[in-house]
Amino acid sequence: MAGEKPRSVVLLSGGMDSCVCAALAARDSEAAALHITYGQRTAERERRAFERICDRLGIKRRMVIRNEALGLIGGSALTDEDIDVPEAGEEIGAHIPATYVPFRNAHFLSAAVSWAEVLGAEKIYIGAVEQDSSGYPDCRPEYYQAFNAVIKAGTAEGKIQVVTPLIALRKVEIVRLGMELGAPFELTWSCYSREDKACGVCESCVLRRRAFAEAKAQDPIPYLPPEHLQKVAGHRV
Repeated sequence: MAGEKPRSVVLLSGGMDSCVCAALAARDSEAAALHITYGQRTAERERRAFERICDRLGIKRRMVIRNEALGLIGGSALTDEDIDVPEAGEEIGAHIPATYVPFRNAHFLSAAVSWAEVLGAEKIYIGAVEQDSSGYPDCRPEYYQAFNAVIKAGTAEGKIQVVTPLIALRKVEIVRLGMELGAPFELTWSCYSREDKACGVCESCVLRRRAFAEAKAQDPIPYLPPEHLQKVAGHRV
């Protein structure tokens, strides 16, 4: 019908970037939100963030999938308790960190493409970021170009596209965009290791804190007390 928004699927982990991406998807389309748990340390907290963000953005159609393969495969500090979540080093992104989950986004996107085919959605939003990031190989533009070629060849109509509206933005720009969109940052969760209060020292926390500081904005989520954060005095926030 005339005036109806096109349908989309948005991958929503519950983190800062995916929240801003979901706000864009909800603004520009009739968005359905997909959340995947994969045995990560903060699965329960991320799931809660997902539900609350969807409520706030008015996203009614939701799906939660449990992916057991990534947890069984391991090889990442996020899914293997024998591998410690590292504190952020001086040069984030200079090498692939222990928190990289091998080929994770391919698992996520495959589920999103299948659901998009059923829903008649032609766009899949994902909040991948290349700049100011941990340097994961499945967050590069060429990865999504290649994945779109696979989708075109391997779906019934070949019309579905993965879009990455944040991929070229710096984290501070993502914070500013989220503020413009009214993205509910207070409902998000970025910490790799804790579910009560954010640790403040893993790469995800450090990148987030730095971005809010550069944007001259208050990060609304709770962190461990300052005496804990001081142990990483080298982190510029």
